[in-house]
Amino acid sequence: MTDRELIDMAVEAAKNAYAPYSHQRVGAALECADGTVFTGCTVENAALGATVCAERAAVCNAVNAGRRRFRRIALYSRESADYLTPCGSCRQVLTEFSPEIEVLCVRSDGRYVSYRLRELLPLMFSKEKFE
Repeated sequence: MTDRELIDMAVEAAKNAYAPYSHQRVGAALECADGTVFTGCTVENAALGATVCAERAAVCNAVNAGRRRFRRIALYSRESADYLTPCGSCRQVLTEFSPEIEVLCVRSDGRYVSYRLRELLPLMFSKEKFE
């Protein structure tokens, strides 16, 4: 799967986002190590702590289907003129499963940059610290 195909899946997922508070409808497309893709979208809540980010929704969908190793994730919001990066909580959740995952951060105009998660979350707290 190409980067653009994965990004297109994130764009489609963003259309389903529920974001009445931030008005930033985010979609994520998560490619697993076996090539399957799971999507997620933002689901906001008036109790802000109950909001589920698109990235975590995609991870939960993948884990629910038995996947635990991820290759790439694409993030998109039509409302973001800047490159869209995961929030701190999402970075930590991604670290739990794939600290080397590639993160495709997409702007509203479709341009994107690529990072390794370790670049976005240096000195990450991971399960290896418990081993």
